[in-house]
Amino acid sequence: MSIHIPTDKKFWANLAIYAIAGLIIIFFLPHSERVELSYEKNRPWSNPQLLAPFDLPYYLAPELKKERIDSIDKMLVPVYDIDATAQKNLVAMINGLDSVSSHQRDALVRAVEDIYKAGVVSTEDARRIASGELQHIKISTSTSGDGIPTSRMRTSRQAYEHLEKQFSRTSPTLWRVLQTKNLSTYLLPNVKENAEKTAELRNSLLTPIEAVQGIIQKGEEIINRGEMVTPQRYQILQDYENELAKREKERGISQFNVVIGRILFAASLMLIIYLFLRLYRKEVFESMARTICLLTLFVGFYAFAAFMSDLFVDGLYIVPIAILPILLVVFYDTTVAMFFLVMEVVLCSMLAKLQFEFCFIQFAAGMTAIYSMRELSRRSQLMRTASYVFLAYVLTYAAAELVQVASLNTFSWKLIGFFAINMVLTSFAYILIFIVEKLFGFISVVTLVELSDINNPIIRELSEECPGTFQHSMAVANLVTAAANRINANVQLVRAGALYHDIGKTKNPAFFTENQHGVNPHNSLTPVQSARVIINHVTDGLRMAEKAKLPKAIRDMIVQHHGKTTTRYFYNTYCNAHPGEDVDPTPYTYPGPNPQTKEASLLMMADVVEAASRSLPDHNPETIAALVNKLIDGQVAEGLHKDSPLSFRDITTIKKAFVDTLLTMYHVRIAYPDRK
Repeated sequence: MSIHIPTDKKFWANLAIYAIAGLIIIFFLPHSERVELSYEKNRPWSNPQLLAPFDLPYYLAPELKKERIDSIDKMLVPVYDIDATAQKNLVAMINGLDSVSSHQRDALVRAVEDIYKAGVVSTEDARRIASGELQHIKISTSTSGDGIPTSRMRTSRQAYEHLEKQFSRTSPTLWRVLQTKNLSTYLLPNVKENAEKTAELRNSLLTPIEAVQGIIQKGEEIINRGEMVTPQRYQILQDYENELAKREKERGISQFNVVIGRILFAASLMLIIYLFLRLYRKEVFESMARTICLLTLFVGFYAFAAFMSDLFVDGLYIVPIAILPILLVVFYDTTVAMFFLVMEVVLCSMLAKLQFEFCFIQFAAGMTAIYSMRELSRRSQLMRTASYVFLAYVLTYAAAELVQVASLNTFSWKLIGFFAINMVLTSFAYILIFIVEKLFGFISVVTLVELSDINNPIIRELSEECPGTFQHSMAVANLVTAAANRINANVQLVRAGALYHDIGKTKNPAFFTENQHGVNPHNSLTPVQSARVIINHVTDGLRMAEKAKLPKAIRDMIVQHHGKTTTRYFYNTYCNAHPGEDVDPTPYTYPGPNPQTKEASLLMMADVVEAASRSLPDHNPETIAALVNKLIDGQVAEGLHKDSPLSFRDITTIKKAFVDTLLTMYHVRIAYPDRK
């Protein structure tokens, strides 16, 4: 059995496009080396029940750890050493005083002992005592766990002032002697903090906090659906993810599985898009430019979402995903917009912490954008759409909070700010519309509406130089608009094409019947020369359109509205003047090509029908219907519309629309009676 390998270049080009898009998606997929579950702190667990696949030791949550550390630091009693040297030196100095009585010396020694027993501290420790920060201390040599109060402790200066108050009046002689001995130099602190032992004490109290808090046995429930992810449960889930990643890494299969998973995921995604376009939007599938545009927008928004997600916490909500369906509504249709909105949201949800909430909010915002943009005709509508999208974000976010948490206590104003930024970015979608138009040669409804303005310089020139042609173009525009609505063609495109299809006649306006006033310049020309002038209005129109940078779709309609028909009047005139001669029709034939789209076919039909209807002596329903049928059936018989996607049903509908519109245009007014 042989394997058939496609040789079609278009097939391989399409394959390359989808492969490149898939590789970009793989590159921007989350690159975490550990397993990540979808959950967020203080929100319900939305996944199925999670059981421990192994014995899982867990630690204290950071919030609880911080609370306990703060409590320990607040209640910690620092360790101090008692230095007896200062008291001994001072007592020795007092005992060495010969000029005072023993009774005075003994009283002074007792006073000094009382001061040092209460404690003498440094100025810094005194400040901490005064502020209430240091209410108790623990003596390093004490075996008791209780701290001693610091309320009676003094600084060296306070101790000096206490002795001065006690002895300067009762024993002035003794006090004068002490002053000569520089008493203040002996009154030194005896209570000094032991920073090393204080740190040891603190570390001993912190050890249980840093240690394993418990073990969840294998098979035991970690969390069940609907339970709140408290800070402690959040920490347990984090420990579970870390342990799972560690075990898989030790087995050496984690990275391989991740790579295979990413490839399969991206390939599946591209296959879904491929099948959708091939089955439901074949005209897009067969157009290389339209396919590239779709995949570029799809992948581009995801890459931007991945970047913003890495840059900011919840930065994913800044990404204006609603712009994607807006662009697709403008350049494709609502079905394509809805499909790619779903695919984009599903893809971006891999970056979200709360996938349910993210999908719910983004679907609502995207559908709001699609609904409000279904009849885009002015760029100002984008501001309105952006406002609607913002409102959808806020309402659905509030709804998601109420559904998940049953309150708005966790309502984040930061997210509302992100939604506001999102709204501003969405309102600038017209910039992307302009870029897409220029990059891919597309044409938006907004551009078509602007081109259809009769104050446009080219249209204004046509109305001034060729008033008859201008009226003909307006009438053709009315015809094609009525028919396009009935066969689901692009109304704005075919209307704009009708207004511009004869702009080339401004180069030689007098050579066209509708602009003549009694003098026919063709009388002085041969049929071939006349045919050349008439045919040139197509090439002249194309040059004018290119100079004015009109969209390609409009330029195509200018060259296709006559297709490869002949200037029958001059061809027949020459044949009648040369009977029996084999006449080459080439000089009398338009360059073409024949219509390639529904809109170009509509324009060709309307152009000939409107021009011929002016020559009817009687505009009743029968004569108009007969004219329309004859002209359109003749074009179909000549094969002029064989390259167009029009169906026979479409042609029947077009005929009916033309007849109805012409009857309205040529309706008979009643005669007003003269006043007697």
